[in-house]
Amino acid sequence: MLERYVSCLGTDDAGVEDPASIRARLRGVFTAPFGRRSTILGLLIGGVLRKALERDCGAIVYASAFGESRTLADFLDSFPHPSPTLFQTSVHPSAVQQVMIDRQRPVTEYFPLAGGRCLVARALLTALLSPADRVLLCGGEERGSWMCDHRMASDRGFAFALALERNRNASTQGRLRLEPIADAGGSLSAAPWMMSSSEWFDLLQAGRGYSGPISAEWRLELEWS
Repeated sequence: MLERYVSCLGTDDAGVEDPASIRARLRGVFTAPFGRRSTILGLLIGGVLRKALERDCGAIVYASAFGESRTLADFLDSFPHPSPTLFQTSVHPSAVQQVMIDRQRPVTEYFPLAGGRCLVARALLTALLSPADRVLLCGGEERGSWMCDHRMASDRGFAFALALERNRNASTQGRLRLEPIADAGGSLSAAPWMMSSSEWFDLLQAGRGYSGPISAEWRLELEWS
C-alpha cells in the first residue's frame, strides 16, 4: 500500500474558455513577459501551482495527455506564413518548466508524463513512490481546436495541483492511497475502464471521494477531511 496526505489543492476548470480570455484572466498572476509568452497550459498550471509553491518541494510529477496541443495547432494554422511568435511559443519547454523558470525556483526531481491510457495511475504511482518528503502532483490540458477531431487534443481546458506529504499535519485536507489489485493478471489493454485525466480532475474540482480501480492493476482510495 502506498499513501500520502494532501496538504494543498488548486484547480482551474477553464472548460471551453478561449485562449485570449485565459490570458486576460491570469495576466496579473505572473510577470509581464511570462503572461505574454507562455503557453495556455503554462498559464493554467502556473495558476494552480501558486499556493503549493509557497513552500519548497523535493519533487514535481507532471501529467498531461496532450500537452501544448492548442499552441501547436495555432502555429500550424499560421502557415503558409508561419508566425515567429507562435513558433517560439510552440517550442517552449513543458508547462511546469515554464513556471519554474519564471519563478526561478529549483526542484530536485522532475517527472513529466504524457499520454497513455493509464496516465492517472502512472502519475499517482510516480508521486507516491518518490522519496521526497513533499511532492507536487500537477497536470492539465489545453482545449484543442481542429486536433480534437483527430483525438490529438482535449475538448476542454483544465489544470490541477496537489501537494502530497508523508505525514498528516495541520494543513492536511485529504488522503490518497494506492493498493495493487490482487488478481491483476491481464494486460492493461484488457482493463474494462481506466480513469482519464479529465475524470481525475472532476474528482478534485468537486472535492469528491473515490474508492475503486483506476487501472487494471491499481485501486485508489481518495478521502477528504
